[in-house]
Amino acid sequence: MEDKILLGSHVSMSGPDYFLGSVKEALSYGENVLMFYTGAPQNNKRTPTEKCKIEEGLKLAKENNMELDKFVCHAPYMINLGNPDEEKFKFSKDFLKSEILRCADFKCRYLVLHPGLHVHAGEEVGLNNIIRGLNEVLEEVKDIDVIICLETMAGKGTELGTSFEQIKKIIDGVKYNDKIAVCLDTCHINDAGYIVDDIDAVLNKFDFIIGLDKLKVIHLNDSKNPLGAHKDRHENIGFGEIGFDSLIKYVYDSRLKNVPKILETPYVENNPPYKEEIEMIKKKEFNPSLKEIICSK
Repeated sequence: MEDKILLGSHVSMSGPDYFLGSVKEALSYGENVLMFYTGAPQNNKRTPTEKCKIEEGLKLAKENNMELDKFVCHAPYMINLGNPDEEKFKFSKDFLKSEILRCADFKCRYLVLHPGLHVHAGEEVGLNNIIRGLNEVLEEVKDIDVIICLETMAGKGTELGTSFEQIKKIIDGVKYNDKIAVCLDTCHINDAGYIVDDIDAVLNKFDFIIGLDKLKVIHLNDSKNPLGAHKDRHENIGFGEIGFDSLIKYVYDSRLKNVPKILETPYVENNPPYKEEIEMIKKKEFNPSLKEIICSK
């Protein structure tokens, strides 16, 4: 009997099919969960949700036994609650609030959020800004059934959320912290200095500092960079510095059984790699010819 795993990838959402198209794309890769942006991550232009074919997408997902309660939205990159500039801070709060409401329209429970950058104001200032921003936003949407999943970051530039301790501080500072969880990115924690291969050490430390009950999403990515590089450059599964055998542990570990694993690996010569990567993961055997197979499609 094949192990039941929650495995998906980042999929696009664009016209004319919008969310229905996202579900079709995920199904074409053999996925039972997915992650999408409700609009372009680099701007705030958004198609009204009533035009996004949400009901059609949900119907198709249900018909194909996808795990609807494990679908994931990703917040846009423009949101930076760590920014000390009050005007930009307010923009980020307003944008986050609107994304939470859109996420709810898609019946999507998890919204992954990059915690923020302190923009050279310092770690303490940035973390306090993030806490303040989350408190002010959640006060307005506390009755919405969406959980913000703070993503573990690589430590590039002035990024915050690069350690479990920083994320714990944010969670502890938020009043409605039942609305806050964590997305663990394997590439990011490698680049931040955590030894991904030692899954027991990683999960035990996470559990001790934050609590495994707070781990709601995993971004399953290899890294182009060595341990502690603070670079954040994703690589295809098994082709990077982390390696296939290390990453596969996070797919099949019983402690993570109910956590959706989302691939954000790079396209191979403009071809999405997810169908082939997912097949490889399900076979539990690394295929060194994977990129050639993808290119030959």
